[in-house]
Formats: sequence, structure tokens, C-alpha cells
Amino acid sequence: MVVSNTQALQPVIKILIVDDVPENLALLHETLDASGCEVYVATNGESALHVVEKILPDAILLDVVMPGMDGFEVCRRLRENVLTRDLPVIFMTGLAETDDVVAGFAAGGTDYVTKPVRVGEVMARINAHVRRARQFCESCSVLDAMGQAVFVMNGLTGQIHWQTPMTRRFWRAEEEDIWRQQLLDWLLDNLADNEDGGNGAVALKLNWQNGYLVFNVIERTSSGDWMIGVREDNPQQMIDALLRTLRLTPREAEVLYWVMCGKTNRDISEVLGSSPRTVDKHLEHIFVKLDVETRTAAVSLALNRLGLMGTS
Repeated sequence: MVVSNTQALQPVIKILIVDDVPENLALLHETLDASGCEVYVATNGESALHVVEKILPDAILLDVVMPGMDGFEVCRRLRENVLTRDLPVIFMTGLAETDDVVAGFAAGGTDYVTKPVRVGEVMARINAHVRRARQFCESCSVLDAMGQAVFVMNGLTGQIHWQTPMTRRFWRAEEEDIWRQQLLDWLLDNLADNEDGGNGAVALKLNWQNGYLVFNVIERTSSGDWMIGVREDNPQQMIDALLRTLRLTPREAEVLYWVMCGKTNRDISEVLGSSPRTVDKHLEHIFVKLDVETRTAAVSLALNRLGLMGTS
């Protein structure tokens, strides 16, 4: 058989099958091995955890009902380990009731298939989840190398699964629990039922030093966690940048900054201690200098000039 260069460069998928029934193991092992996978087997939960310690698989096919440690507990243990908490775990179960499916996802499962297992379906699900997991790892590596402040959070527990070095400077121990709860409330209120991965969600602002930290959803991972970007928003730094970049007066730069923050003219007048009419006049001057006609156009132009488009 001739293998293309593209195929040859694809890393072999390593699969761990965990099942206490020898016939099930044999069938799956034979089929997955014939598909080009590197297959490992375990007959109970304890031995599965030992295998994972020695050889980190790309995905796990995990039986639910086993003597001793059941599949749900095995999955929970995997999710507690920093090295295995993002592994795709596909439950194999004859328990197709809704409560059992919910229990599987609550334990950290990525997906499930019902017995008797249809091998073609299992292979398709494995390929899909492994592809997503590898893409996620590649994205993390790129963000790490670029020095971006990004972290991955479990939307139910608030546990931080992964973060870039840049993010760590924002997490101060005395504030971590407070911030975690605020982030969880934000995710619950705005994103729990969001079907587009968080696109278009309102950003979260938290007080930090002389300004704010602004949190934005980047995407939802295949395991249901949230990848979130964070940046520092220092009002005076932003106002100074607007002043330099757009050649505005100090007061005009202040007005534009608060417009960018979503404030109304009346809000801005209260912040600056001036009349709404004065704010209107400053805004008119800003429109002329930027050659725009609306607040939205002014904000868009400012974000583009500052290199912040897509981060607000």
C-alpha cells in the first residue's frame, strides 16, 4: 500500500480501551489496530490508571459498569490530574437512560456510545475528538509562544486547567477565589446556553490596580471548558494612546475613551463633571477629526488605529 506524504506525517492515534469483558476488548482491539491505531487495553479501573501513567493515550474508550472502580470514578480521577484532564474520554455503556448520560458528562466524559458498540461510529468519534484535542494543544502552544494572556476554565467548578505565563501575573492569591466566583457568575449568566461558542458575548470587567482586567471568551473547548482571554485596561494609558495616535485634545481623548467603554453622553458628563452639551460638542469635534459620522464608526476607527480590533 502506498502511503502519501500527508498520511505519513500524521501521528499515530494511541487508544486505551477499558472493559472487563474479554470479548469486547478483543473485538475493539482488532478493529482499531486494523485502522492503524496504537491500542492498549485494561480490564478494570485501577489498571487503566496505571496504564495512563506510563503511556499517555490520545483518547480512552471507557466501560461504565466494571467491578471495583466504575468508569465514572475512573474519569473523575483522570480529570483531577493535570496531565490527563483534557484527554477525550468516550464512555461505552448499555445504560442509555438520561440520568446515566448526564452522570457521564458530570464525571467529565467527552462523549458516549451505547452497547453493542458500532465500530465505525466509535472510530469516527475518536477521530473527531482527537483532532479537536490536538488542534487545541496547538493553539495553546501558539498562544504561549506569543505571550498572550489566555486561560482555560471549567465552567462548573471554576478550576483553571491551563494558562499562559502572561496570565499568571494577573492571578493574585488573595483575589483568586473572588475572581473565580465572578467569572463563574459571568459564564452562567451570559454563556451557559450560548450555542455559538461565546461569540458576541459581553466582556467582563474587574477592577485591577489602576484600571481593569477585561475578560473575553475565545472559544469553548471540545470538553466543554472555556478558553478565555484577558487583557489589562488602564484608562489613563488608553487615553494617552488616543491622544498620541489620533491627535485629539486631552478632553476629546477622555470623551472618546468613555464612548469606547459604552457610556452615554449623560454618563460621560457625570464622569468628567461637565454638562451633556459640552460632551456633545467634544464628540462633534471628534467626528470631524476622525472623518466619521457616528459613535460606532469612531470607536471602530480608534480600535483599528490602536491595534485592538476584536479585543474589546
